Amino acid sequence: MIVLIVGASMRVRAGDAPAKSIFDHSNIVAWCIVPYDAKQRNPEDRAAMLGRLGIHRFAYDWRAEHLPHLEEELAALQRHHIELTAVWFPTTLNTDGKFILETLEKHKLRPQIWLMGGGKPTNSAAEQAARVESESERVRPIAEAARRIGCVVALYNHEGWFGEPENQLAILDRLKMDNVGIVYNFHHGHAHVYRFASLLEKMKPHLLALNLNGMETGAVPAGHQIMPLGQGELDLGMLKLVAASGWRGPVGILNHTTDADAEARLGDNLAGLDWLAAQIDGKPAGPRPVPASWKR
Repeated sequence: MIVLIVGASMRVRAGDAPAKSIFDHSNIVAWCIVPYDAKQRNPEDRAAMLGRLGIHRFAYDWRAEHLPHLEEELAALQRHHIELTAVWFPTTLNTDGKFILETLEKHKLRPQIWLMGGGKPTNSAAEQAARVESESERVRPIAEAARRIGCVVALYNHEGWFGEPENQLAILDRLKMDNVGIVYNFHHGHAHVYRFASLLEKMKPHLLALNLNGMETGAVPAGHQIMPLGQGELDLGMLKLVAASGWRGPVGILNHTTDADAEARLGDNLAGLDWLAAQIDGKPAGPRPVPASWKR
């Protein structure tokens, strides 16, 4: 039997508490490793790579050329005992979206559906209300289709209007659907770092997944939007907030760069995460890890 996602219930809530630390490798999800991988691995090689790293949860991002191989991807995950934790989804319930849902239903899988959006800032209360309504109506048919096969939908912050957590919370309030929540991404939240504590508290009842990234002041202008964990000056403080929040859902690490070997970048993220987690737990952490896949 293909491994099913744990905790993808029809009621959005903070994720199932792992038996160990939230930053334990058993709770780690690999993200942005399909189109973003210098080695362009096939499904079998990708699943084997995750096994070597000791990562057993996977979020599937894809481009048009990858979808015809979705069945191969699922079979490889099954062979290597990798859980399909989430699937990136089109912005509308188009042909690709329907194919994904049909394939998931066929294999009795219930991953989170990660849904993006965009849009320029609104300029008035009336425009804001109209945007919330129109985006809610864009999300609704996807959420209804996902619910029919037992999946939850997570609104994914990808910058723009849709990437602001307050706007996503307004959409959730408008929808009032019990299978829609939020996945928050550090790498698209550089503008939020100094209010992350308050945002986390607001998002926590709806947060389905959290994707980590190295964070520092001025990261985007410096070309450091994507940076391994442990290399940013803000990483420890932000992870301390997560650990102290009581939220216990799946935590993602990412490659998200086409010029890096996904295995090396994931390994750098694991090393950085372990270094940070040791400090959070009050244990000897040793020197900061030196990444193999990244340099300033």
